[in-house]
Amino acid sequence: MEYTTLGSTGMEVSRLCLGCMSFGSSDWREWVLDDEESEEIIERAIDLGINFFDTANMYSRGESERILGDALEGHRERSIIATKGYFQMREDDPNSGGLSRKAIEQELAASRDRLGVDTIDLYQPHRWDYDTPVETTLRALDDAVRRGHVRHIGASSMWAHQFAQALSTSDQFGLERFATMQNHYNLVYREEEREMLPLCANEGIGVMPWSPLARGYLTRPHEEIDATKRGETEEHMYEHPYREGGGREVNERVAEVAADRDVTMAQISLAWLLHKEWVDAPIIGTTSVEHLEQAVEALEISLSESDIAYLEDPYEPVAVSGHT
Repeated sequence: MEYTTLGSTGMEVSRLCLGCMSFGSSDWREWVLDDEESEEIIERAIDLGINFFDTANMYSRGESERILGDALEGHRERSIIATKGYFQMREDDPNSGGLSRKAIEQELAASRDRLGVDTIDLYQPHRWDYDTPVETTLRALDDAVRRGHVRHIGASSMWAHQFAQALSTSDQFGLERFATMQNHYNLVYREEEREMLPLCANEGIGVMPWSPLARGYLTRPHEEIDATKRGETEEHMYEHPYREGGGREVNERVAEVAADRDVTMAQISLAWLLHKEWVDAPIIGTTSVEHLEQAVEALEISLSESDIAYLEDPYEPVAVSGHT
């Protein structure tokens, strides 16, 4: 395993972050793994040297956090745990979502309890809250850091101007600053290269992209996407413009390069991200130990400048997706 410093936090994290959206309950989404299978993958990730784990309170309505917390028992001090809050957790409680002080304090407490930790290493608003002033949110997060409930705060998908506003507000009032950005970025969705990623590079922000394999679109030829349980049942895959803007040709080129190297499409797609200087640790989600092991092997793949140009060349602008 390779390690890197996550933004300005000083924390050393594995170059791959294990995303925990696929752990929890199949009652939430059909492709999600239950306890035993989830814990097997987490334990193998630890064996492989992964020390960085990202979850969220809304994944299986808290079950993902509980499973991660249980699986990390005995490993918590050596692990970097990230979680998120924003989406409404209970239908009958509108204050169980959003980024008000009340929502942050009560949902953060619930996340800490499920994870079995006093302090969460990285706490991230899952999305931008248009109903709460950013200063209110940042003051609540700053207090959480000062109380020792959170070590660092990060942000997730939003417009670059919103992220810049949040950073400026922190600087203006002397509040804890967002240290990381968890954004939507992969070979078939590169709109973040226009504003968000240059902003992060300029501000020293750690970058941990979600959906690095485009919800599976970059793991197999495009005509075979529906062959998996997730591809067959995951309606969210079709909310993103992966098949647009040259996406099909990118998919075909990933398959071609993978065949030439005798590796998987997923490994080539991850290797491309790992060659990007502004990326610290892609968040990989998996439902099998085999795919986890293959993802780690992608760290050993070296792509030439001509390989990267060949993979990128068909890309065309697409609509912003992931936070709109």
